[in-house]
Amino acid sequence: MIYIQIFIAFFIPGILGYGGGPASIPLVENEVVKRFGWMTVQEFSEVIAFANSLPGPIATKLAGYIGYEVGGVLGSLIGIFATVAPSLILMVLLGGLLLKYKDSPKVKRLTLFVQPVIAILLGVLTWSFLQESYEGVGIWQTIILLAVSYYLIERRKVHPAFVIAGALVYGGFLL
Repeated sequence: MIYIQIFIAFFIPGILGYGGGPASIPLVENEVVKRFGWMTVQEFSEVIAFANSLPGPIATKLAGYIGYEVGGVLGSLIGIFATVAPSLILMVLLGGLLLKYKDSPKVKRLTLFVQPVIAILLGVLTWSFLQESYEGVGIWQTIILLAVSYYLIERRKVHPAFVIAGALVYGGFLL
């Protein structure tokens, strides 16, 4: 039964996560944290931080790690397959149609309408991470991490992977 749940947990975000991996993160979080209860918000945020520090698509890294934690090697394989299966099925079935209508104004307009929804989902996820951070380490540590991260990424143009790694080290030693 756990393997079916792993498949569902990653197949549904794969279907609904229009816009790639970052768009599916809130959907995966909903399945993994709220629906199945395999992780807490804090654990999920740590998995995202770890996955962001590695190269490759975020959705498959999440599926591989969480699938492994829940169901071992087979769970990892099922999670990865469930993540790529919707795109694979659509590419096989609808590839010709997509190529034919890729420059259609209606298709471009659809993409513009979906972007705000993705932004809202990512905003809600960020808000829940901030609340969890505030409850876990306190307001001052959260503000320090936010301020330093903003400065390094936006002002000094440091790659986010290095900022995440630094925050992990900071949290590991000082928190």
